This record gives sequence, C-alpha cells and structure tokens, in this order.
Amino acid sequence: MINLILILIVGGLIGWIASIVMRTNAQQGVLLNIIVGIVGALLAGFLLAPLFGTGNITQGDFSLPALLVSLLGSVILLAIVNLFRRGAVR
Repeated sequence: MINLILILIVGGLIGWIASIVMRTNAQQGVLLNIIVGIVGALLAGFLLAPLFGTGNITQGDFSLPALLVSLLGSVILLAIVNLFRRGAVR
C-alpha cells in the first residue's frame, strides 16, 4: 500500500518534471502528470532499464539511476504524444 502511494507521488513528480522539460506544463493538469509519469516509468522499465542495467520506480527502486530512467521514459512518452497531437516534436 505504501509502495503504491510512493509510486503515485514520485510518478507525479517525474511527470511534472518531464512536462516542464517538454514545455507542455501549462497544457496538462496534475492527473495527466501522474499518468505520464507512471506510464513513462513503466515503458522505461520494460525498454530502457535493461539497456542501462537499472531498476525503475514501479519495481520499488527509488535510486537516482532508476529515477533518471523513469524521467527519460516520461520525456519520450510526451514526445510521442506531442508528435501525434501537433504533428511535430518540440
């Protein structure tokens, strides 16, 4: 139960930071930041974590490399969403 709450909080922070990096912060709310952070962390856990040899936040690993991989996954997810939404990545 505590792990789920931590994943929601950290996922929201990662989604918020990713939205600032991609300059979409004004377009999305807190709920979308949480969704982007968690889905980006899941994608990063499946695709990027084995490449870098780290864990991810959905596995309960809250180390700096795991947070950076989750952030990278969220930024990539936002880039894909922006590509389909506007036709160009910012």
